[in-house]
Amino acid sequence: METLIPLLNSIDSFMWGPPLIVLLVGTGIYLTVRLGLIQVFRLPKALSLIFSAQNKGEGDVSSFKALCVALAATVGTGNIVGVATAVKVGGPGAIFWMWVAAFFGMATKYAEGLLAVKFRTTDEKGEIAGGPMFYIKNGMGEKWAPMAAFFAFACILVAFFGIGTFPQVNAIVDSMKISFGLPVVVTDAAITILIAAITIGGLQSIARVAEKIIPLMAVIYILISLGLIVMHLSAVPDALALIFHSAFNGEAAVGGFAGSTVRMAMQNGIARGVFSNESGLGSAPIAAAAAKTKWPAEQGLISMTGTFIDTIIICSMTGLALILTGVWKGDAAGAMMTTSAFAAAYGDFGAKILTVSLVLFAFTTILGWNYYGERACIYLFGTKGVMPYRLIFIALVASGAFLKLEAIWILADIVNGLMAIPNLIALIALAGVIVSETKLYFDHLAKERR
Repeated sequence: METLIPLLNSIDSFMWGPPLIVLLVGTGIYLTVRLGLIQVFRLPKALSLIFSAQNKGEGDVSSFKALCVALAATVGTGNIVGVATAVKVGGPGAIFWMWVAAFFGMATKYAEGLLAVKFRTTDEKGEIAGGPMFYIKNGMGEKWAPMAAFFAFACILVAFFGIGTFPQVNAIVDSMKISFGLPVVVTDAAITILIAAITIGGLQSIARVAEKIIPLMAVIYILISLGLIVMHLSAVPDALALIFHSAFNGEAAVGGFAGSTVRMAMQNGIARGVFSNESGLGSAPIAAAAAKTKWPAEQGLISMTGTFIDTIIICSMTGLALILTGVWKGDAAGAMMTTSAFAAAYGDFGAKILTVSLVLFAFTTILGWNYYGERACIYLFGTKGVMPYRLIFIALVASGAFLKLEAIWILADIVNGLMAIPNLIALIALAGVIVSETKLYFDHLAKERR
C-alpha cells in the first residue's frame, strides 16, 4: 500500500481539483439561489419537523428514523478524525471552508431528500427503494440509465473502500488501543461480529440501533466539546480570527507541519466537509427515500438538518477544540490529535470519553453505509446480490484495521468523488422539479394556517 500512496495522491489531486470543487459548491450555490436561501429562512421549520413530522404516506420507517440512519452514516470519523486531518494538512483555514461547503451543502442535501421521495419506488420484496439512481433514471429519463448504474456502482465502492469501512474501523481500533490498551485484533473481531449480527436484520434493525445511539452520542459529544470551549472562552475570539485569516492567507504550524496554502485549506476543508456531512454525495437520499411522508419537500427539510447538525455544530466543535488547546501545532495526527485536545482539557477521562464517542460515531457509520451499499447492490443485481454483498462488506470490515491511515483517507476521497459527480449532474438537471415541489409544499402549509 505504501508504494501506491504517490499514485493515489495524484488521482486524488485530480479528482478533488478545481472542476469537482466548483461543481460541488457551485451546485449548492445554484440551489441556494433557486430556493431563496432555504437553509436560512426555513431552518427553524426544518428543525421542528425532526420531531413533529406527520409520518403519513408510504414508507418503511418514520422521518426521524430515516434521519437517524442518514446521521448514522454521516456523523462518524469525519467529525473527529477528518477535521483533525483537514487542519493538519490545510491549517485552521480548512475549518472555514468546511463551513462554506456545509452552508451551501444544506441546500444540496434538501434537494437530495426531496428528489429521493419524489422518485422512489418499491423493490421486488415490496420495500421502498430510492436515491440518486432512481431520480436519475426516473426523473431524467431512461436514456440516463447508464449514469444511474454508474452512481450505484460508485456507491458500492464507497461502502466497500471509502467512508463505509476502512476509515471507521481504523479509527475505532486505534482509539481503543490508545485509550484502553485493547489489542487491535480483539477490537477488530468485536466490531466484525457486531456488524454482522445487526446488518443481517436490514433497514429495520439498523434504524432501531441508530435511533437509540445517534441522539445519545451527539448530545454527549456536544456537551464535552462545549465544556472544553467554556474552559478556553477568552481564547475563542482569537481562534475564530485565526480560522478566518488562515482561510485566505494560509497558516503554517510549528513542529512538523508542511506549510499550508489557501488552496490546501480550501481543498482539504471542502473534501473533509463532504466526507463528514455527505452533502452532494447522494448517500443520504437512499435513507430519506424510506421515510413515511407524502410530501417530498418535508423530507427534504428534515434531510437538510443532517448537514447542519453534522458540520455546523459537531465539526465546528472539534475544530475549535483542536485550535483552543493548541494541539493542531504538534506532531499528532488523526484520532490522536483530537484525543490529545480532550486529554488536555479533561485529562485521562477526556481521552476515554472521546474514544467512546468516536467508537459509537464510527460504528453507526459502518451500519449506515452497509445499508446504502446494499440498496445500490439491489439496484444493480436484484435481491440475489444481497448476501454476497453482505459477506464482502463484513470481510472488508474485518480487514480494515490493518491498512495505513494515509492511504485510507486518500482512497476514501477518490471514491467519494466518483459518487458525487453523477448525483450533482442530476440535481442541476432536476432543479425545476425541486423548485416546483418546494412551492407546492409551502403553499399547502400556508393554506393550512388560514
